[in-house]
Parts: sequence; C-alpha cells; structure tokens
Amino acid sequence: MGVVIYHNPACGTSRKVLARLKEAGLEPEVVNYLKTPPDSTTLKTLLKSMGKKVRDILRKKGTPYAELGLDDPAVGDEAIFAAIAANPVLIERPIVVVDGRAALCRPPEVVETLLK
Repeated sequence: MGVVIYHNPACGTSRKVLARLKEAGLEPEVVNYLKTPPDSTTLKTLLKSMGKKVRDILRKKGTPYAELGLDDPAVGDEAIFAAIAANPVLIERPIVVVDGRAALCRPPEVVETLLK
C-alpha cells in the first residue's frame, strides 16, 4: 500500500494522523511540505483525488493568507498556486494519500476513511 503524508511536525493534528498511520502498520513516506513543498502539478493531482478546489486547502490561521489578499474571491486559482509555491505554510495539513486516494485529514479522524 503506497502511503504519503504531507506533514508538519509542529502540528498536533498532523502528528496524530502520522501516529494513526503507523498504528495501522503503515510506513508512510513523510513529506515535510514546509521544507519540500509539492509543486502545482502535484497539488492539482492531490486536489483532483480529493475532489476539492485549491481554496479548500488554504490555511488561514497563522499564515500570510489575508496579507496576500487571498480572501478576495476575485483571486484566481493560478495566483493561489503561485502564493502556495512562495508560502507553503498556506497548505492546510495534513494531506494523506493512500493508494492514490487523498484526503485532507482535518479533523484527524478523516484518515480512517482512507484506511478502509
């Protein structure tokens, strides 16, 4: 089973999800997205798998979200992808991929849907 977690080790939710994956006997590939952010192609693939739009994975709290004007509905997707590339902290976490199925595991219990 191929498992990847886009992880922030400073985030309690992200740590809980990683621990749950390991409890399930999985050894996920851990991507510290703040150090190694996914490119826009990877993000688009993740979003398609999750059935979400780029705005759905934007983290607002503790990020430059408002400063960058991302709360303006007129800001297009490509501008948001560019903002994420420059500020990966804008990605809500953790995103988990299990066998090609992805989910934003917030709250952490969402990971259970991927483990079934």
